[in-house]
Amino acid sequence: MKITRVWAMPNRETFSIKPIKELIQEELVKGIVIDPFAGSSKIANITNDVDPQHDTDYHLDALDFLRGFERESVDMILFDPPYSPRQLSECYKKLGKSVNFETTQATFWSDLKNEMERIVRAGGKVISFGWNSQGVGKNRGFKIKRILLVPHGGQHNDTICVVEIKVQSSLL
Repeated sequence: MKITRVWAMPNRETFSIKPIKELIQEELVKGIVIDPFAGSSKIANITNDVDPQHDTDYHLDALDFLRGFERESVDMILFDPPYSPRQLSECYKKLGKSVNFETTQATFWSDLKNEMERIVRAGGKVISFGWNSQGVGKNRGFKIKRILLVPHGGQHNDTICVVEIKVQSSLL
């Protein structure tokens, strides 16, 4: 496993941060690449964002978007969700969507990861972005290949990028 730390200024458009953009370019695979929280990013060939102001292929809740894929049909997922329940709440409220216990509890994130485990084929990748290094996890058949730590300085939280490879097929 390779661990790297590179300083960069924060930006709400995660994929425009130079070291993160470089990481994605180095790790990008051919085939079906999806982004359930794309925002304005056009890196993936199938994009989704719940906010209809973004020019994406779909405007679904991320879980519904992931559920639309067949088992082991995806080669790579760029997983850059809101990093905290507060950010998720702000996004939903801005769109007039209800925020409840289900959308802010840990099982929401587990459900997303379970769907990613289901749809990524063996040998496929997930690159997760956030304030922790959990990724999808080895209990779901993934192995960490690389971690990029991007400190932003001052009172800004670091962005942690985790590249994982699916080493085994889904058992279900």
